Amino acid sequence: MTAKYPGRVTFVSENFGTSKLADRFGVKGYPAIFVDGVLVACPRDFGYFREVEGTGRYAPWQNAGNQARFKADLAHMIDLILAGRKDLVRPASTTSLSEIAALPKFTLNDLSGRPIEPEQLAGRVVIVEFWATWCPPCRSTLAWLGELKRQYGEKLAILALAVESPEDQIRSVATSLSPDVRVTVTDAAAAEAFGNVTSLPTLFLFDRKGETAQVIYGAPPELHQQVSQLLDALVR
Repeated sequence: MTAKYPGRVTFVSENFGTSKLADRFGVKGYPAIFVDGVLVACPRDFGYFREVEGTGRYAPWQNAGNQARFKADLAHMIDLILAGRKDLVRPASTTSLSEIAALPKFTLNDLSGRPIEPEQLAGRVVIVEFWATWCPPCRSTLAWLGELKRQYGEKLAILALAVESPEDQIRSVATSLSPDVRVTVTDAAAAEAFGNVTSLPTLFLFDRKGETAQVIYGAPPELHQQVSQLLDALVR
């Protein structure tokens, strides 16, 4: 892969037991791939390390098609960063709640054609996740959101708003997600309503009153724990 970017990309191999990046993201096995501090793929993606073999995005790894898919995703991530677009997939940070004080007005249809409007979500805690098919850090978050929905049921609404992605690829990813996570093809107007989202993934958490409880950019290793603890308080 580095041969494609002579003088611009360097490959570094680290022992996960002593790697600061692995420690930061809570990676306890291998392989794990980082590009400029962004976690691109972890053992689960390859179906390895305490995961059921064959369940990852690139599993089984011996399949040539899965290897090609990984190379394409990795090249896309490198191209974004070399083009100065690391902001689209930047590591974790938290925005000020004053940027978006409450669930904004928007109108979208899910992949089944059913309309989604803020009024339908009244009285429930709401998670809105902006993601893209080409964003590796987004995938683990999407699977986890389905687990949250099963845990909290009707007390929680989850919207997965896909941006900058072909609709056929969005639909393909959606087939692997919980049907309770409502997936949409998101237009520019909806992204602007949420503060002109420019990094992926971005997660918004709104309380029962529709007020902003948390906004998180990226997929930090503590994301699941942080959001789960807050959800426990919000759904009571």
